[in-house]
Amino acid sequence: MALPSRVRVEVAYGGRPGSNGLVSSGMPEFVHESRIPHPVRRVFDWHMRPGALERLLPPWEEARVVARRGEISDGGTVHLKVKRGPIKADWKVRHTDFQDGALFCDEQTSGPFAAWHHAHEFESDGAGGCVIRDRVRWEPPLGAAGAMFAGAVVEHELGRLFRFRRLRLLHDLGRHGATSKPLTIAITGASGFIGSALTHFLTTGGHRVVPIVRRKPDKAKGEIAWDPMEGKIDAEGLNGLDAVVHLAGESISGGRWTDAKKRRIWKSRIEGTRVLVQALNAIANPPRVLVSSSAVGYYGDRGDERLTEASARGKGFLADLCHEWEGEALKAKRSGTRVVLVRTGLALSPAGGALGTMLLPFKLGIGGRLGSGRQYVSWIDHDDLIALHHHAIVNGSLRGPVNATAPHPVPNATFTSVLGRVLSRPTLIPVPGLAVRGLFGEMGKALLLEGARVLPHAAEAAGFSFFYEGLEDSLRFELGHLED
Repeated sequence: MALPSRVRVEVAYGGRPGSNGLVSSGMPEFVHESRIPHPVRRVFDWHMRPGALERLLPPWEEARVVARRGEISDGGTVHLKVKRGPIKADWKVRHTDFQDGALFCDEQTSGPFAAWHHAHEFESDGAGGCVIRDRVRWEPPLGAAGAMFAGAVVEHELGRLFRFRRLRLLHDLGRHGATSKPLTIAITGASGFIGSALTHFLTTGGHRVVPIVRRKPDKAKGEIAWDPMEGKIDAEGLNGLDAVVHLAGESISGGRWTDAKKRRIWKSRIEGTRVLVQALNAIANPPRVLVSSSAVGYYGDRGDERLTEASARGKGFLADLCHEWEGEALKAKRSGTRVVLVRTGLALSPAGGALGTMLLPFKLGIGGRLGSGRQYVSWIDHDDLIALHHHAIVNGSLRGPVNATAPHPVPNATFTSVLGRVLSRPTLIPVPGLAVRGLFGEMGKALLLEGARVLPHAAEAAGFSFFYEGLEDSLRFELGHLED
């Protein structure tokens, strides 16, 4: 992938002062510098908004924010939990040296390093863009011995991190340019694999996100209570919203499909959507758009047939489920709400979903094709999936079914080969179809051995551009294997 602006990485020792005037004798200093084609004010403000840190955490690392106090501007603190393999760590940092539009720093107060200081520097490039300079100084644990063994590893990981951060920031700022005013958007499933990332993406764009929750709602945050299994929802909380994104539902991949599991899957989607839509149709000021989740399972097992939104539905449990699910969502049109049905393919992110599950055997070098390997995998980069939900909210021409898949689906054997190449691991051990059926039953057959070649005609016709049309580019971005 061609990078549109200069990236500079250097590692210096000996304690020379940085541009912020700070000196730390004897500590290594890592500098990553990149140009972003957006004004300093816009780039700096993005970093100040809720969700920015979550958007910048690398998806291949198990790292999550567990607590916050205060803001960046007033010396607030952040508590993260980090896990790498069997090693777990609590990492606490304090924000310091805030200069509006120019600088803020993160200083470790406790964590895995003996010392850590990260300066975020922002300045104009003189041509309407922004130069971001990340200046990191650290002292590894165990003194000189730690420096000997950990120094090269830290430098390598920082390089991976900041190459990823630069691209994600470019992605998000570019997408946010499609909206000119802040929106208020309610989300079911806001804490899930897609919902949490969508929430952070929207809040960094200046939008207000209102979670629709099954637990006791936090009224101070504007959360909306619902209990879809009991047919209850706080309908008044939906009044006057700009949009609702409906993502909630029982996981289809969590174990074998027993009769009880299939009933839960069916009820969570059909009944949950019905409760939500009935409430939208009953309020005085319904949202302008409902973006409701669906899946490419709508098409069933279709071999290498090229499928678009105009193609007929397939056969089987998933096809029947998606048909009924979408039918309930479409009833929101009665109140004048525009309805978009996002038929999601395999979302690529190591933070969850199918890719997160399959990574370990591939990293160990024991991954391989499933069954014949001829079944098509209709995939989409996780960032593109989030952006497509945003596009569905703000683009008034988009309605009805929309395939959330990249333009180039691939057979399972190709997917396996590309993943192995990105990880630099062999993919020589196939998994027979009989073994998949024996281990996972109907679920394994439907999700792993069957496939469909699904194309995103509606999204492209509505002006949506994919950042990652090619599978290898997406996997390198999501797994942190970008070229220097």
